[in-house]
Amino acid sequence: MDYRRIWAPGATYFFTVNLQQRRNNRLLVERIDDLKQAIHATRQRFPISFDAWVVLPEHMHVVWTLPKGDADNATRWRLIKAGFSKRIEYGEHRSKVRLRRGERGIWQRRFWDHLIRDEQDLARHIDYVHINPMKHGHVQRLADWPHSSFHRFVEKGIYPANWAGNP
Repeated sequence: MDYRRIWAPGATYFFTVNLQQRRNNRLLVERIDDLKQAIHATRQRFPISFDAWVVLPEHMHVVWTLPKGDADNATRWRLIKAGFSKRIEYGEHRSKVRLRRGERGIWQRRFWDHLIRDEQDLARHIDYVHINPMKHGHVQRLADWPHSSFHRFVEKGIYPANWAGNP
């Protein structure tokens, strides 16, 4: 399959990144500190400006902006995924192909990306990131989901605390 990515140095992108086994999997929120450490280590080597982020039990959505002149999203995701995986003990199901290649079975191989085109597109994707815990039925109020940049947006006055119908 031919995956085509848009390489736009210094651009803002939206991503969806999934665990391999999504059904009844809570690995990302159960090991959130390991994910944060993998992200921190990656940012030390390859800077990223996070615009919005939500971590759900088995997938995450991110809006980030790359440094001027840099278009390498793939390396950043590879390092985040690998850094997280190294902190997780073995035990996940691995296909014969993954076993033969020496790969873990934690993450789906690829990620979904979208180049943000303008301010309206950015606002729509940030809203999508933040509404996701309610969309998936994890909480009734966004304020109750701890793994989201929603709280930072409320602190900055970008969203009201009751955004999206929160009581």
